[in-house]
Amino acid sequence: MKIYEIHTKQKLPITKKEAWDFLSNPKNLQKIMPDEMGFEIISGADDKMYTGQIIQYNVTPLPFFKTRWITEITHVEKPNFFVDIQLSGPYKLWHHKHFIHEIDGGVEIEDIVHFALPLGWLGQMVKPLLVQPKLDEIFKAREEKMTELFGTLK
Repeated sequence: MKIYEIHTKQKLPITKKEAWDFLSNPKNLQKIMPDEMGFEIISGADDKMYTGQIIQYNVTPLPFFKTRWITEITHVEKPNFFVDIQLSGPYKLWHHKHFIHEIDGGVEIEDIVHFALPLGWLGQMVKPLLVQPKLDEIFKAREEKMTELFGTLK
């Protein structure tokens, strides 16, 4: 199994508490996803984030391909980081670490995702054509929406 990594950072002019309150609320994920993803929370997002929380979503990662995505919050260390993993969904492996670092004038949001694709060599072949561009689009849209909501830190 080939494992890939996404590593992003974004600086925002908000407090660590504000960043934590926003990012640790599962309902806010819908606010920062691209509209064309058809992101819809099905269950599990009514409580504040906690270790062991199971959240179900419907997503449309590619045109005409709607799927259920089930994640589990495996680690929560308020207000520093949390980790979610995919229990069921489009990836063979999805492990996403969300960090909030306090910096001068605000915070730096850091995401580290390790993922693997299904279908062996076929999944590896479609990664540069379909999967990586879609993931780049999702993280770019997320950055733009976070900037729209909170501004930017130079």
